[in-house]
Amino acid sequence: MAQIARIAPTARRAAVIIGALVAILALSACGLEHRKNHNTVGDAENMYVNAGPLTYQVQLTRQLNPYATEDTQYLAGLSSPQTIPATKLWFAVFLWAKNQSGHPQTTSDRFEIVDSSGTTYQPVTLNPTLNPYAWTQQTLQPDGTEPAPDTTAADGPTQGGLILFKLDNSIYSNRPLTLEIFAPGQAKPTTVSLDL
Repeated sequence: MAQIARIAPTARRAAVIIGALVAILALSACGLEHRKNHNTVGDAENMYVNAGPLTYQVQLTRQLNPYATEDTQYLAGLSSPQTIPATKLWFAVFLWAKNQSGHPQTTSDRFEIVDSSGTTYQPVTLNPTLNPYAWTQQTLQPDGTEPAPDTTAADGPTQGGLILFKLDNSIYSNRPLTLEIFAPGQAKPTTVSLDL
């Protein structure tokens, strides 16, 4: 009986140590999962990706109709958006960013869309004084977001800043499309596969 009494506290200590190790491993796995979800390749829209020190998320993408009432507000500031050639289309990427680094950081101002044939498209320049949805490079304070809270872009239906592209109709044959986000000072982009 004395031997059993001596083994019981040792077994309890071992069980506590094993339990603590399991808890540490579980928390480590959560951390790994968190980092895995914040990588530099997004297989789909709405995934969080890192570009430099900032976290980005594509809120929504879609073709814009320059004759639709809702879409004309996204094309504000362009001269004659309805005169787009029949071989082209307006394509909107609505993007959100957050600074989780603990230091002021600057958002990207360089984006490209690449189709499966390798054709690269540059964004159309929008004037943010004429188009309140336009994405503009910002310096975000820690926990700051772009678009900023209580702005037209943040409170709008997409909750993202607009990056506008003029794409060839051939993109429907050359899917998937990939958005490339170039963080300031970095040559290699973060990529997000886009829905179309």
